Amino acid sequence: MTADRPSVVAARRLARYAGILRHGERMVPEEVPVAFSYGGTTHAVMMATPADLEDFAVGFSLNEGIIAKPEDILAIEVVEQEPGIDIQISLADPAADALRLRRRHMAGPVGCGLCGIESIEQALRPVPRIAATGFTLEADEIVEAVRDLAQGQILNKATHAVHGAGFYIPGKGLVAVREDVGRHNALDKLSGAVLRTGYRGGDGVIAVTSRLSVEMVQKAASLGSSVLLAISAPTALAIRTAEGAGVTLAALVRGEDFEIFTHADRIVPGAVADVA
Repeated sequence: MTADRPSVVAARRLARYAGILRHGERMVPEEVPVAFSYGGTTHAVMMATPADLEDFAVGFSLNEGIIAKPEDILAIEVVEQEPGIDIQISLADPAADALRLRRRHMAGPVGCGLCGIESIEQALRPVPRIAATGFTLEADEIVEAVRDLAQGQILNKATHAVHGAGFYIPGKGLVAVREDVGRHNALDKLSGAVLRTGYRGGDGVIAVTSRLSVEMVQKAASLGSSVLLAISAPTALAIRTAEGAGVTLAALVRGEDFEIFTHADRIVPGAVADVA
């Protein structure tokens, strides 16, 4: 669901081109507080783009460990408030009971990806181990997934100011794209879109337009996707986490080139020249 407020607005600006100042407009993405409320109690507030909010609700709930499957959510209602949006989520009893025990209440900025944590242990929480299924990806498919993600970013084409996340299935191509001012939000929205359309994380791979930090690996593993692609580099902790979780990291995907940091056996062809 998209809120009533637009995701893109026109902003007046003064631009200098070729040494000349000119008045005009630029399209910029909207950014609003989005609250996640479970059973009438606010659990988290994220600064986000007001689009694909039901996907956001499902993906956030999954990636934060609040639900294990979409069916744990009984209902989602998007409520417009001033100045933000409240997503009211009703959970089935087992998930609702588990959430009450967590006693979390927080507010997260745009860059926040580890939301509402209360300890170092929570920040470094174990992630699901991806089972070996024989899933492989051609090198050309890596290039295609990232290229198609860039082409599918409608909001970014208008604003040049948002991140994107896409789900690519070999043989089908890019089946879902979600965008947001926050890279973590974009991935949460994508996770929700994947689940709500009936796909499983193991059906394909995730491509993102950001660096690979540890929380991006955690979210990919929570969805069950065995390959995570990015246009920027990973952090050291992201590499260690992906190695332990069985997730293949292919980063710095630029044109035909990329670098594989973990579980390279899923990428074919497998010939490797050991050159520094």
